Order: sequence, then structure tokens, then C-alpha cells
Amino acid sequence: MTRAVVFAYHNVGVRCLRVLLAHGVDVPLVVTHRDDPAEDCWFASVADAAAESAIPTRTPEDPNAPDVVEKISALAPDFLFSFYYRTLLAVPLLDVPRRGALNMHGSLLPLYRGRAPVNWAVLNGERETGATLHYMSAKADAGDIVAQAAIPILPDDTAREVFDKVTVAAEIALDGVLPALVAGTAPRRPQDLSAGRYFGRRRAEDGTIDWNRDATSIHNLVRAVAPPYPGALTTVAGAPARVLRTRVLDSSAPPEGRAVIEVRDGRLVARCGGGGTLHVLALEVGGAPCDAPSLLARHGGKPVALGTPEGGLPSHV
Repeated sequence: MTRAVVFAYHNVGVRCLRVLLAHGVDVPLVVTHRDDPAEDCWFASVADAAAESAIPTRTPEDPNAPDVVEKISALAPDFLFSFYYRTLLAVPLLDVPRRGALNMHGSLLPLYRGRAPVNWAVLNGERETGATLHYMSAKADAGDIVAQAAIPILPDDTAREVFDKVTVAAEIALDGVLPALVAGTAPRRPQDLSAGRYFGRRRAEDGTIDWNRDATSIHNLVRAVAPPYPGALTTVAGAPARVLRTRVLDSSAPPEGRAVIEVRDGRLVARCGGGGTLHVLALEVGGAPCDAPSLLARHGGKPVALGTPEGGLPSHV
């Protein structure tokens, strides 16, 4: 029987663990993370999924520590899998499994190597992404590709919606290639790293809207950081606000110079400084929901300034 130690977290971790078990792979240990109490854990629990199958779990602070490597070596795994585990696994650990260590990444490698690949793809207005199973090496997301599955990104999809599709893509990619991987006949395709680049971790403040940009760019930012992520940050008449959902109304409207939000035909409409207009579908001002009647009650029928009095918040993207 094929034996694999699994490092996993998040929805991709749960679904891919279940794929291994469905194919009869012996999983003697799952290594996962303790949930961060400061994080909104909207995703499924790998620890719970492992417990359902009576698989022991560990949550080491440092998965590359010598005692962890020794423990996993003693299990004599054929494979080591990393499914959305958040810590980079180092070479001593990658050398333990006799048939290789593989990772599931949430993009079509070599595109969007590194952190938050789904959020970056949405932010950049991509129309396609997916999941890639690849061998791990000393350099992150750089090893040979074994399998990929693509999914579409629709113009109004949020990062959460795209992530849900990527989870299914990961399950499909692993399920399709696992028999060949176990049999030793799975393909290995070297990556052309010049065809993509690395992206870094995103922070809440990276979601600050620069209203001097055009409507499509702002819409893509809103989609990329929409809940359960922190939301796109701005101010409305100087009050702190979050733009949670938008739709492009007119991408060709000329630049306004200064961005404003107003009520048109019962809808909240933002005129963007860099051109174009947005239908603001969900907005919070001062922590409370703000719809068209609320904006009219607060400010009357006049256009209301977005951003700072200087005309826009700086972009950190």
C-alpha cells in the first residue's frame, strides 16, 4: 500500500486529503496549523477531516525542526504532500519520502508563484486560473509539474468565489493523476520560470482604493479583497468605509478628476477619478451598512467625496 504524510490546511487541504483516502493511500500522519484566533476561519478544518478518519495530527510551530523530520522519517512514507500548508518545507524534509514530495498550488504554474495566487489573479483581471500539482524543490513553486486543471474567472467573481472553483480544480487534478503517480507513470514537465513571476503576501492595507484609477481597476481590487477578506478600504465624506461589492456600469466614462459617490435611479454609483462608473452593491460606512436611502438621509442628493480631502488614498497594490 502506498503511504503518504500530508501537510495540509484550508479547503484545498480537506478535499485533497479526501482524494488520497478515496484512492486507498495510507496516511499515517497529517501535519496542519492551529487556527489563528485573530483570523476569520471561514474555511473547512483539516484537523476535523483527519479526526473523522482516525488519522493522528500534529501542529508543530516549525515543521522543519529536526524532531519533526525524524518523526516523519520513522513513518517511511512513499510520498509527502503539501496541500495549502502555509509554511515552506525545507530540503531535509523534502528528502524524506522515497518517491518524492509534491505540492498543490492555486494557480496555473509558472504563473502566480508565491503567496495569495487567487487574490492576485483577480486583482490583475485574469480570466483564467486553476490548480497545479508539482514536485517541491528548494525554491518555492518551482518544481516539475505533474498535473493541472483550469477554471474560468468571470468578470464579477470575487476571490472567495474563485477560490471555491480552484478547490474543485485541485481535487480534479489530484484525482486524475494519482493512479499514475502511484504506478510511477505520472508525467513530469519542467517549469519555464521565465514565463511567470513570484507574488508576495497581501496585507489588509493593500486593499486601500486609489480613486484616481479607472473603474475596472478599482472593481478588480474590490473583487480581490471582498469578504471573507478585509474588503476595499476608503473614506466617504471623510468617514472610514469599506466597499464590499461592485459592478462596472460604464468603463468608458471620461475621467472625473475627483471621485464621488451619488444616488442615481435608486442605486449607489461611484464616479472614478481615472474614468468609468461603478454600481456599488455593498458599502459600509463607519462599520454600518450604507445603501442609497442611507446616503440620501446623511448627505441629501449631492455627490459625496470618496477618498481623502486631497483626492484619493494611496494604492499599496
